[in-house]
Amino acid sequence: MTAIVAPSPRAARIERGGEPIAAPGREQGPPYSAARDRGLVAIRVGCEFRFATELRVPAVVLVRARPDGGVIVERETWHVQPNASFSDLVDIYGNRPRRVVIGAGKASLRYEAEVTASAALDESGSGAVQHSVEDLPGELLIYLLASRYCLSDTLSDSALDLFGTSPLGWERVQAVCSWVHDNVRFDYGASRPDMTSVDVFQAKVGVCRDFAHLAISFCRALNIPARYVFGYLPDIEVAPPPEPMDFCAWMEVYLGGRWWTFDPRNNARRIGRVAVARGRDAMDVAMVTSYGTLLLEEMTVWADEIIPVSATGEDRLR
Repeated sequence: MTAIVAPSPRAARIERGGEPIAAPGREQGPPYSAARDRGLVAIRVGCEFRFATELRVPAVVLVRARPDGGVIVERETWHVQPNASFSDLVDIYGNRPRRVVIGAGKASLRYEAEVTASAALDESGSGAVQHSVEDLPGELLIYLLASRYCLSDTLSDSALDLFGTSPLGWERVQAVCSWVHDNVRFDYGASRPDMTSVDVFQAKVGVCRDFAHLAISFCRALNIPARYVFGYLPDIEVAPPPEPMDFCAWMEVYLGGRWWTFDPRNNARRIGRVAVARGRDAMDVAMVTSYGTLLLEEMTVWADEIIPVSATGEDRLR
């Protein structure tokens, strides 16, 4: 069994796969869509994988947008070449993977969806309290344990040294995110698929998956339930980074009776997050789990706000 965890460095990279759906001449002024009048953003998300394999390989694919957290999936399409049948699953975390058989030779799999999401920034829970362990719901205790990539037990002393005197609750989690953001360098070429949070802590380099794993490990070591999330993150009202578009990883922590989004890679509240999956770490939510040898030759990811073709110059001034 081979798992392609997300997001991960890859040998074959191409430019951003999605172009904004926009009318000609809309280069001037801020993007506008009618969804904004309803406090929403309309987003096109998707990905395409190109594989090579000598034999037919069964696989489980986890790339579809989750219809929760205020995200509504308006439309989604799948395309596999050579043609193959699908069957859907729901895993123990509520994620919605899809089973498929990848045909021998050169093969491709493409997923695309149009979704609507809140046009507001990620919610701020400043002041949210940290629960005592004995007061946590029993089903959350798993998110205090070490896992494959999140070695919170090994990092417990370091977590206490770094954050043991910071205020409990939201402020402590924010201190963790700020430290990881400021002390870990983002570099596709320096990360490895098998890097643990201890490796990231020692090397101080990684991709957004690694940032999330380290922050999750620190939070768990401080008795704060934390879980791994990956999905699509469009560049709405932020400058696009120089790297090609990829899946994005962040974390959710449990404070004040609910889960909150934190993003140690960007360390900023963002618009338009579309979650794909949640789990203990990236191993629980691999993009592609293949039961046989499957070579990933190329992957493209896109996440763009949809700008209606009918938008007018007057719209652009709103």
